[in-house]
Amino acid sequence: MTLPAAPMSVAPDETVPPPPGRPNPLLDLALRWAGGLVAVIAGVVTAVLELLLATVRVGGQLIGVSVLVAIGANIALSWFAHETVGRRWAVALPAVPWFLLMAVAAVRTDEGDLLVAGDNWVGLAMIVAGAMTFAVMGFRQILAAPPPAPERD
Repeated sequence: MTLPAAPMSVAPDETVPPPPGRPNPLLDLALRWAGGLVAVIAGVVTAVLELLLATVRVGGQLIGVSVLVAIGANIALSWFAHETVGRRWAVALPAVPWFLLMAVAAVRTDEGDLLVAGDNWVGLAMIVAGAMTFAVMGFRQILAAPPPAPERD
């Protein structure tokens, strides 16, 4: 006894789209690069903002608002860089331009201008707090467990 054949389509084979949850590799790479670029630019922008806030006074007294901004922004930047780039070293993307701007701000120009003076406790605290925040976030990435291996179909 023979069984009837299953009906078959005569349409040519179509390319099968990738399964859900697996992005196009080129799109994924482009988004990672874009995320890294945004992290670098955000590192520069937050450093400039923190330097501007380091001289804020209320009633003639310096307030430490830039220290709080440095801690919060650097935590957010470190998280963003790691999540978008997907690599542990990504915390360096916002940290390097931030450190460079802080170093430039602490050097006196030929005209004698200085962005962060030695007698400005807020500026010095901001640099220490921001640097420590990036260091702790980087250290946390080093100690984090490796991501699980992708499942094979």
